[in-house]
Amino acid sequence: MPQPQAVFPADRHSLYEAHGYSAAIRSGDLLFVSGQVGSRTDGSPEQDYAEQVRLAFANLRATLAAGGCTFDDIVDVTTFHTDPEGQFETFMTVKNEAFPQAPYPNWTAIGVNWLAGFDFEIKVIARIPTGA
Repeated sequence: MPQPQAVFPADRHSLYEAHGYSAAIRSGDLLFVSGQVGSRTDGSPEQDYAEQVRLAFANLRATLAAGGCTFDDIVDVTTFHTDPEGQFETFMTVKNEAFPQAPYPNWTAIGVNWLAGFDFEIKVIARIPTGA
């Protein structure tokens, strides 16, 4: 069995180096994507919540692409929210932009009280398409 392989997007942000983690790990035909946040290239959080979520999805898209995947390959999603009730409507608007139609991946949303200055984080597992 081949060793797991670290995957990084082309424009990797400074959080990976600052906190010592990989954007994703490729293991067999699965891509395990670390939590993606709405960080700017310098690692700082986008302040507007809706734009922070959009940027987190953009960072996720770039990491998936680096691993040979798209949103269509996602099978499992976990999201973390600092104010789930207050953020729900805005989050759902952005989520529906990213996943406009079925089939949808399974999804677990978790309320948390701290995300290192961020208000949203998304991590996924994707199946890598054959030949990618």
